[in-house]
Amino acid sequence: MPQTHSTPAVWLHIGAGSFHRAHQAWYLHRLRLAGDRRWSITLANIRDDAAPLLAALEAQHGEYVLETVTPHGERSYETITSIQTIVPWDAELAALTAEGARPETRVISFTVTEAGYYLDNQFNLDRQHADIQADLHGACRTIYGALTQLLQRRMQLNGDPVTLLNCDNLRHNGDRFRRGLMQFLQLRREDALIDWIERCTRCPNTMVDRITPRPSPEVAVRVAEATGIQDRAPVMAESFIQWVIEDNFAAGRPALEQVGVELVDSVLPYEEAKIRILNASHSCIAWAGTLIGQRFIHESTRTDAIRQMACDYLTQDVIPCLTPSPIDLTDYRDRVLERFGNPDIRDTNQRVAADGFSKIPGFIVPTLSECFQRGETPQATAMLPALFFVFMRRWHQGRLPYDYQDGMLDAPAVQRMFEAADPLAVYAADEALFGALAHNAGFTQLLRHAVERVNRWLGE
Repeated sequence: MPQTHSTPAVWLHIGAGSFHRAHQAWYLHRLRLAGDRRWSITLANIRDDAAPLLAALEAQHGEYVLETVTPHGERSYETITSIQTIVPWDAELAALTAEGARPETRVISFTVTEAGYYLDNQFNLDRQHADIQADLHGACRTIYGALTQLLQRRMQLNGDPVTLLNCDNLRHNGDRFRRGLMQFLQLRREDALIDWIERCTRCPNTMVDRITPRPSPEVAVRVAEATGIQDRAPVMAESFIQWVIEDNFAAGRPALEQVGVELVDSVLPYEEAKIRILNASHSCIAWAGTLIGQRFIHESTRTDAIRQMACDYLTQDVIPCLTPSPIDLTDYRDRVLERFGNPDIRDTNQRVAADGFSKIPGFIVPTLSECFQRGETPQATAMLPALFFVFMRRWHQGRLPYDYQDGMLDAPAVQRMFEAADPLAVYAADEALFGALAHNAGFTQLLRHAVERVNRWLGE
């Protein structure tokens, strides 16, 4: 339920990237504009890679300009004012921990990307990962280590309930984050904290959607020309925005439904449509576009062969898997492809192609598996992992046009795979990527044919 008392409340967000500032912060800003100023955002980061951004925002008192652009090229500008406090980064995360332990902090949200949850294909914690191992021994490299320290302090100081809100593209994101956190705490034998979290926290599932490219220098130039503001931390996004949240908060919440957020009993149909239709096809387009030397998502979407690849995947396999649905899936497909083709967004293939080792099992394998279970051969969907295989072959050869970023990339293992006698067989048998399909000979053969189709398309 929305907060009904008048005491100021804090929404602490971990993850100072563009998406939070174009999405969650925008909704809180709109609520404050409407006259409800009881909630404000405190912004923090786990790692030091956002230090220049945090410094710029601190100098601007948390304010920045959001530029939005429609599919027809219409731009608008708005100064976002919901971020009232900037938490300076420190190696021990002492300042973040202190903010999270304050009784005024009633929601702690986070955007750390899909790879930032360190989950395997069964959605269990990857306890062998170096970052997780470090945090199991007291470090704070991951969301689990940071929140363990923060929640321990909160439990000791006041014990007030708090909502932990995942805002990343992870299916059942609240449930799966909570499961990973509990497994982490069990490995640390934090029995008292586990009991407190069970009693005093909630982790609603959410679905978030707004295409938000990394800001280019041109954004600041346009902001200055349009508004006269010399903004050192502007952000740019498409005009479309959506946020669906399970209405399950531990300590009150802002009246987000007044500014367009959908508060629901279950986000399942929304997140399935978004992850399989938008996120998976986005990755498909980015991998394919990169392979033919394109830089931007819009130019790849407008390339007939690539658009057809994405459309076949959605029409032949995804929509039948998700039917029946409360959503008009065909209309949603068409709107998504229209959004991707917006030339004014200038989203890069590099950004969208990232984290493939998390996206294959999370975004794509469910459709592959369900098609096989229905007795169908998912030829269109097989093109997506085939594209990623060829994409990573280029990476192995040092032929990608940019630095590939992936929190789950095991570089030595991928190098060994491409040095094997049959790299495709090794790839298809990877349980971390493909789960039970890794033992399915029919899937291996299907994937082999799909890679051959990609190679022919590329002339290789």
